[in-house]
Amino acid sequence: QVFSHHCPFLMGPIECLTDVITPDTDIQVTLSIFELASAAGIPCEIDSALVNVLAGSKTDGLAPEEDYKVACLLLVFVAVSLPLLASDPASSYSTEMDGYNNNIHCLAKAIIHVSAALFTIHNKNIETHLKEFLLV
Repeated sequence: QVFSHHCPFLMGPIECLTDVITPDTDIQVTLSIFELASAAGIPCEIDSALVNVLAGSKTDGLAPEEDYKVACLLLVFVAVSLPLLASDPASSYSTEMDGYNNNIHCLAKAIIHVSAALFTIHNKNIETHLKEFLLV
């Protein structure tokens, strides 16, 4: 907010660029704009740094289809693990900590960001995969 107040001529174009992005926009252009917006402190749907790290850690020799299947299986694993995490005694709210002992409250944001990054790498529809995750 301070940056926007003191440098509106700089923040205005960056904010306009983030508003122009649609699901049909080229993924490289989208990641470049999100990287610029993140550097300026504007929250973005896709974490471009996470996408770059995950894209760089692809296993050599593994076909892209197999890598995509692993990403889908990761979401299935998380979905199956949620009931176990919810029944864990450390998943109860602690008033002294004003949170949870096992930080389960961070899990939703982590699932959204990691799955968005993974499916961006594979050029898949993020919203469709998150809807499938909720069905599981």
